[in-house]
Amino acid sequence: MKPIKLIIADDHELFRNGLNELLKKYDDVQVVALVEDGNELFQELEKHKDIAIVLLDITMPNMDGFQVLNALKSQNTNVKPIVISMHDEGNYIASCAKNGAYSYLLKNTDQDKLIKTIRIVNGGKKYFQPQIAEKMINYMSEQSVSENILSNKEKEVLGLISKGLTTKEIAKQLFVSSRTIETHRANIIKKLEVKNTAELIKKATEINLI
Repeated sequence: MKPIKLIIADDHELFRNGLNELLKKYDDVQVVALVEDGNELFQELEKHKDIAIVLLDITMPNMDGFQVLNALKSQNTNVKPIVISMHDEGNYIASCAKNGAYSYLLKNTDQDKLIKTIRIVNGGKKYFQPQIAEKMINYMSEQSVSENILSNKEKEVLGLISKGLTTKEIAKQLFVSSRTIETHRANIIKKLEVKNTAELIKKATEINLI
């Protein structure tokens, strides 16, 4: 059986060397190269045309993981990227998935889950562990809600509130009455289910409205 040929791209030498040593245990996996940024990765991909998988860090110098994903996507390559990151926020996961990642693992993932993911992805399937998928879905659903919950005018008013402008200042800037701005503010507070401006700013930030 042909081994799964892969490249490890991570700017932390200890991590990529440790990952390399771990994967030596598996006869069906062959690590072809270790690189520290996206530029080196594409140099290796030029040399080795039969790479199946890239284990990819997000935060790298010169050319980061997001740029690598975009480049691989635009080249329409057969290389299947698996992101391995310390970031567990939904926005990172969703962005990577949107840009072509076949999976997203955290750096503390145990080796059984890692090798399982590599084998599934090598078969051409995308695979996100339940807890990772949940974070991504939660983020995407919040984005969907936040994008549609406020009118364009309410979003504009919210943006000015977040900058610390008073009702009078916002009214003057938008060429409307203070009463109109107060109505918008009340509607925004009601829609976001908060009690005051401090809670409003906190909630709006959390769901990426500002």
